[in-house]
Amino acid sequence: RNAFGEIHHGADDNASGTAGILELARIASENRASLKRSVLLMGFSGEELGLLGSNHFVTNPTIELDNAVAMINLDMIGRLENDRVFVGGIGTSPGFKDLIEGFNESVGLTLDYSESGNGSSDHTSFNIKKIPVLFFFSGLHGDYHRPSDTSDKINAEGARKVLQLAYQMIDY
Repeated sequence: RNAFGEIHHGADDNASGTAGILELARIASENRASLKRSVLLMGFSGEELGLLGSNHFVTNPTIELDNAVAMINLDMIGRLENDRVFVGGIGTSPGFKDLIEGFNESVGLTLDYSESGNGSSDHTSFNIKKIPVLFFFSGLHGDYHRPSDTSDKINAEGARKVLQLAYQMIDY
């Protein structure tokens, strides 16, 4: 509130999830022939104004939502501490927890879970439509929504591990 007029870099809260989507798109395109299903990667705007972008998509989809297997949300994945990541929505599909834990054996993250598919991020719009969701999140921090959310504080290796786990979920 006291930073009006200052640049809010948004390195974690904006850029880390967006960079993650771009990296998953790069890897998926390189492995396109071996993917077991179609993958749609997208970013949404207007999340903090009421999930505007994701709600618009599920209300006006460009694909048949009945064909959607899951929605994986990467929101603030850049500030892992002690290789600990929160995975929300684990209860929205009966196989998610076993899959995540199996894939995580090769990644080595400490996983904190929530069964719920609701929250204050874009996965909620999909959960409302009964599409299984997973929400990867490295947690809030003192730089949230402040000019001090800068790239020098990003844990790139931690984000890479989150993406490794997320990609395995995409490609199972």
